[in-house]
Amino acid sequence: MSRFLGAGFYFLPERERSNIEDQFTPVNGPAKTERAFVQINFPDDEFFSRLRLSTEGTYAALIIVGLEEKNILTRHARNEIIELDNTVRRIKAGKNFSTICAKANGACWSNTVGVDFSVDTAARGSLGGIKFKPGTLEVESAEAVRLFYYLREISRTENEIWLREFLRTFASYTTLRTVSVSYFTSISREEELKRNSKTVIPFFSITYFLAITISVISCMRFDCVRNKVWVASFGVLSAGLAVLSSFGLLLFSGVPFSMTVATAPFLILGIGVDDMFIMISCWQKTQVQDKVEKRLADTYKEAGVSITITTLTDVLAFYIGLMTPFRSVQSFCLYTGTAILFCYIYNITFFGAFLALNGRREESNRHWLTCMKVDKPKEKYSQNTDDSKTNICCVGGAFDRDTGTEEDTPMNYFFRNYYGPFLTKNWTKVFVVVLYTGYLAASIYGCFQIQEGIDLTNLAPDGSYVASYYDNEDKYFSDYGPNVMLVIKDQTFQYWNESARSGLDTCLQEFRNLSMVSENMFVSWLNSYLVYGEKHGLNLNDENVFKGHLSGFLNASGFSQDVNFTNSQIYASRLFIQTVNISTALDERNMLSAFRDTAENCAKSQNPIDMLVYHPAFIYFDQYAVIVNNTIQNLIVATTVMLIISLLLIPHPLCSLWVAFAIASVIVGVSGFMALWDVNLDSISMINLVICIGFSVDFSAHISYAFVSSKEPSANKKAIDALYHLGYPIIQGAISTIAGVVVLSAARSYIFRTFFKIMFLVILFGAVHGIMFIPVFLTFFGVCGKKITVKNESYPRAVPLRCQKSMENQSKNISEPDSC
Repeated sequence: MSRFLGAGFYFLPERERSNIEDQFTPVNGPAKTERAFVQINFPDDEFFSRLRLSTEGTYAALIIVGLEEKNILTRHARNEIIELDNTVRRIKAGKNFSTICAKANGACWSNTVGVDFSVDTAARGSLGGIKFKPGTLEVESAEAVRLFYYLREISRTENEIWLREFLRTFASYTTLRTVSVSYFTSISREEELKRNSKTVIPFFSITYFLAITISVISCMRFDCVRNKVWVASFGVLSAGLAVLSSFGLLLFSGVPFSMTVATAPFLILGIGVDDMFIMISCWQKTQVQDKVEKRLADTYKEAGVSITITTLTDVLAFYIGLMTPFRSVQSFCLYTGTAILFCYIYNITFFGAFLALNGRREESNRHWLTCMKVDKPKEKYSQNTDDSKTNICCVGGAFDRDTGTEEDTPMNYFFRNYYGPFLTKNWTKVFVVVLYTGYLAASIYGCFQIQEGIDLTNLAPDGSYVASYYDNEDKYFSDYGPNVMLVIKDQTFQYWNESARSGLDTCLQEFRNLSMVSENMFVSWLNSYLVYGEKHGLNLNDENVFKGHLSGFLNASGFSQDVNFTNSQIYASRLFIQTVNISTALDERNMLSAFRDTAENCAKSQNPIDMLVYHPAFIYFDQYAVIVNNTIQNLIVATTVMLIISLLLIPHPLCSLWVAFAIASVIVGVSGFMALWDVNLDSISMINLVICIGFSVDFSAHISYAFVSSKEPSANKKAIDALYHLGYPIIQGAISTIAGVVVLSAARSYIFRTFFKIMFLVILFGAVHGIMFIPVFLTFFGVCGKKITVKNESYPRAVPLRCQKSMENQSKNISEPDSC
């Protein structure tokens, strides 16, 4: 089945998605609707204007920084700038730059190089680090210059060929002396995102090696029959086959494969191995002398509910993640949720079948490696036994004669005899409560420090040329932000009416009053038209005069792209306003919110004007508007579903509430500490918070179910019994999962390092809740389990297995040896 479904990987190249706008911006973001309106009403013209682009456009860019006196206006620096400009224009890949460049007035549009720079050039974002001559607007020096080379949107293939040649050219450009150069293209982010996913491929083999090694070591026994080396190996193989089958099935089905999905196999491995440890632990608690069928039935009886709860909660947590408006999150959640489902199916079939085969080997007392029969050890109560001389290579099959189960591992013994009793002491409980209070306080503090939004720089690998370009852009060109379009949508707006224009001026003044707006940098076709009318003696307050001269003015002045004037009707028009000092994600969020709020106020004013605001960057800024609300919505829905599942499968409602409490507690902890660890709330960390729900259920559900299922008479003893049965599997699962993702801490990518950071926090806090907080809190509410009263049996539960038959015989007056 895995071989057949795995053939779906043949379609992986077709299913890969690396378009950043498509994957990392909200699917139905308002800016996409605004862009559609702009494109319909203001289609691109043959006369190229960067100011009026509705998209980022197709372009290459250079940022040139002066090394000589930190000034690019020196004679030597200007010569090298001109040479760099000529180098770009000489690039030929299929077609020359002059053939495919965006044109204005019949010539390739470009920044002005080699002439005197003025303040207008600086305002357009060409110069950075500017100093003006005292008392004038003449530029005295500048630390950097930014040059753009736009291409026509005709043939995407031809453009991409030229842009890749541009990247190759400047990747090896080394002839500079007085300036340094960083470069970028409109396809750079996508190209680097693709390269990003390839950087993690070498880590897969390391991860599986670590998982197998840890699993084998933790399942290794000195007894040559009870050794679980092969069981552990096949448990890891089961998780690997689950990834192969699930991914192959979805690729067959045409599901897009986002780059974020590359982190999923690391996670699936941890989840699959975690369930394996639970099943092995339950197998070891079955009666060794029972038939394999009975032992496997008892294993499923004990482990089945526990791993079913965790699987259901994990799968539903990820499928709930499909509600998010980010396609990268949707893709990750669908692939991961399906893989966990396959992991569960393979665990109870493939792994269960191997557990049965291994049980038959143990039943016939065969060596774990050679499968040769070996001698059984003599009973410890036999007087002829010398255990010190037992050969562990040739003798095996020992078990606990008192309980009839396999002998406890040292860790099980530690949890039952040391850790459990220590944790249930009153003063220890007080310490745990104080520790939890400190954890909660630090977490809540961190939650108030959360920063929103993904920095596009982080989508490229460390050391990428993209990072260098963005660093220079932030350093030298952050004074001027987006030049925002103010679009008047109202088809009935009377531009010739003085009262209507007065209302528009009042609205525009509200925009000018915003702290992030440059009041003097304003482009308005209407103001220019009014000046034109006054100069030529036109009465533009008359509708017929206004419309009669409008077309001629627009064509002559270069404003023809700013007014949709068709059949003597103005359907829409636009103005432009310059923003300043937009350098951080917080600035971007505040700017977007302020502009949209102002436009909304204009629509509600005494003279209402239906407006929208737009800039191509708003497509990315939209994430700020939805990321927090969407994350909270997903967490609430998922937690509610988890609570319902817990109520259905855990036999006491109050303990199900403790599971919900654990979910909320771990989520708060991870959210707070991820902020303190410099991780933003974005589509990448949102994925991990969805994971957080599943894993917090895993640990708390295991321990809660073991607590309420315990037959011990008191709450403290129930907690000790739960830790005895599941403390070690929880530790095993936590260690194996962290081992699965720890290699990502060395990745040269923000995405993969973020995945490691949050997964580390999730597993750490989840495990601490499972083996410390939840057991202690459950003891405060002893009603979580019914008090057990020992029924009138023929022998008490504590009597060793070897003596049970003896006691029955004694009750029938049948003589027995004194050993019992």
